[in-house]
Amino acid sequence: MEFMWPALLILLLALPLFVALYLRMERRRARALARYGALGFSQITGVGASELRRHIPALFFLVALMILIIALARPQTVLNVPRIQGTVILAFDVSGSMAADDLKPTRMEAAKAAARDFVANQPPSILIGLVAFSDSGFAIQTPTNDEAAIVAAIDRLTPERGTSLGNGILASLNTIAAQTQPDTRYYTNITPSPTATPTPVPPGVYSPAVIVLLTDGENTVSPDPLAAAQLAADRGVRIYTVGIGSAAGANLDIEGFTIHTQLDEAALEQIAQITGGSYYSAATEQQLHQIYQDLRPQLIIKPEKTEITAPLAGVGVVLMLAGGALSLVWFSRLP
Repeated sequence: MEFMWPALLILLLALPLFVALYLRMERRRARALARYGALGFSQITGVGASELRRHIPALFFLVALMILIIALARPQTVLNVPRIQGTVILAFDVSGSMAADDLKPTRMEAAKAAARDFVANQPPSILIGLVAFSDSGFAIQTPTNDEAAIVAAIDRLTPERGTSLGNGILASLNTIAAQTQPDTRYYTNITPSPTATPTPVPPGVYSPAVIVLLTDGENTVSPDPLAAAQLAADRGVRIYTVGIGSAAGANLDIEGFTIHTQLDEAALEQIAQITGGSYYSAATEQQLHQIYQDLRPQLIIKPEKTEITAPLAGVGVVLMLAGGALSLVWFSRLP
């Protein structure tokens, strides 16, 4: 246990003075009873158990005073505090096929509407970041709990070119890493040491960060999305894959050409399986909204240094009230 104001603990030295004062008053009372015993005072107070009971309220007051002095020093201790927290990276496929209208008004707009609802329902302890990917991947919003900033980033999404699931995953991992590692982009004449390869996380051990990968098409650009998924698994990051649109696919007219786009559900299921996540199929707007409702943040137990002044002060006050109540009930007076 640590104290924010440890100097106040010196007040504990006053407790022996209170004990000495109480004992002195008890000796004076005993001499008075011996002197005037013939008047019947000894019969009023009694002996044995009754005599011992007379000291209980004073003991309550003494312990309460000790606890209140400790509370004044503002003690802190490490507690395992349950918290709903974590980081969610929404990785949006912004390839041209997201302009298809099999989800109304388009796949892109339906996905954005569902994402806005998801953001609005998250507690402040959840940080949400946004990554967009087509034939490359880039972060457009670092993880934050600023709902307005996240929604503004979602609103800026527009369909672009091809589809690179691997780049979407890598950009999401880089966004998570940037949040947890200090920024080292400053001038120095020291030769940087090579970056160590991260040690893979044992299976079943996950960091409080997840990636929600939304896509409507097949991977068309390197790198290999399964290799990127393994990289996420090695860092303990789960990926929830969301397939937007139907497995049969849809035809899309782009600059006079008709392009057929369809989901590669097998690849999305494999990405989710590698990382310990889940695959969801969103063929309709309702299913897409339901998927976001099922993505609940985890309740984790995290050791935190916590000030316990208020609980200690509460215990001290309760003990003082209990001592006063016992004294009034038993002896019709305060100790």
